[in-house]
Amino acid sequence: MTNIADTVWRAMQTGEYANELEPLDIAAGQQLQLEMLSRWQHAGEQLGGFKIGLTSGQARNSMGDGVRPFGFILQSRILQSGGAVEHSLIGKMGVENELVFNICADIKADNVTPEVARSVVDGVAPGFEINQPRLQGTHSNGVRIADNLTQWGIVVGNFVHPDQNYDDLNVVLSNDDGVLQQVAAATHIDNHFASIAALINGLYQYNMGLTKGMKVITGSYTRQSVKAAGRFIGDFGSIGSVELEVK
Repeated sequence: MTNIADTVWRAMQTGEYANELEPLDIAAGQQLQLEMLSRWQHAGEQLGGFKIGLTSGQARNSMGDGVRPFGFILQSRILQSGGAVEHSLIGKMGVENELVFNICADIKADNVTPEVARSVVDGVAPGFEINQPRLQGTHSNGVRIADNLTQWGIVVGNFVHPDQNYDDLNVVLSNDDGVLQQVAAATHIDNHFASIAALINGLYQYNMGLTKGMKVITGSYTRQSVKAAGRFIGDFGSIGSVELEVK
């Protein structure tokens, strides 16, 4: 797996794989992803949080019923609303409206319920996930997970109390030209605290957990490729809005 690891690592630096990779199963892909996290940490980066994948829209259950792989978020790539990124730095790029949850207590446990997951969250904020679609061609599910599920970074707005009527949300993505996409939350996305519970349970299998101050994103409402500079706005109704400038 050394050659695969080196190829994945290079792609995370350059933004694109040179060739298709031999298939990996889901467990091997998750383990390889954690090796990538270790390499980032040895390079001086810090772990800022996690994403839980395949929770919404057409992607839900795409690797199997109830399969919810996780990905890591680097601390240096947690941006505040109104911040900017250079398009040339990322290359192929996408943005997704996602909610960001703030973890207020350490937790490392198995068989965690949504109620327990809720107890370690003290805020929710409007956010974006910034994606970097590095894979070219067809790849196995394990390779997609090893690639950190296209994660590049996140943008975080202002936090509000996490007890919200999430099913009533109508989430809108806009840019300078107007509305690009809008999605009604009901039936579109998993229960957010069930997703956080699945993340905690998944991390436990690797002797890991969440720590106070981490940020967790729980799935996309909208999905938009970014091909040029501009300003993007994510509106989450009563939860607020988030902005990103792409230069």
